[in-house]
Amino acid sequence: MPAKKQIRKEDILQAAYEIVRENGMDSLNMREIAKRCKCSTQPIYLSFSGIEELKEEVAKKIAETFDKFIAEEIASGIYPEYKSVGMGYIRFAKEEKQLFKYLLMRSRAEDSASEKGFFDQLTYKIMKNYGLYKDDAQKLHIEMWVFVHGVAAMFATGYLNWDWDTVSEMVSDVFKGLTSKNVKEK
Repeated sequence: MPAKKQIRKEDILQAAYEIVRENGMDSLNMREIAKRCKCSTQPIYLSFSGIEELKEEVAKKIAETFDKFIAEEIASGIYPEYKSVGMGYIRFAKEEKQLFKYLLMRSRAEDSASEKGFFDQLTYKIMKNYGLYKDDAQKLHIEMWVFVHGVAAMFATGYLNWDWDTVSEMVSDVFKGLTSKNVKEK
């Protein structure tokens, strides 16, 4: 008769997520999870086929956390929608350094299809909100993305810790500079 599970799958996943959140994906292993859950590794293997399946589930949870940061920033209504995406991206890096590093500072060639969809959505928002043609909107988004990702990476690595008003002002300044020839900011 197989062993009875005493620890819920959701609790194991949450423990794994917290380990990654605190110390990065490289720190995730079955023994650390068992230690966090105060159990042996057996209940973990009863819920997950192995560390790779667990890492996939943690990665999904990290992506959900990222999406939540973006959605919260947009919902706040503090900034125009496109700027909200950038500010949410930077806030995620500032507040969730390890999650940001895993999700957005690693090789992601295998994620290209989902990222293309996100890129296309933002390009469409620029086209719609600022009256640009697709090529100009894509160029603007790439240039803004380079800036926003750079600031976010500096937060995630501890290189800088600017106050939020400075970050907001700089994002606006770069956007205005890039769009000064083609767009009137709404």
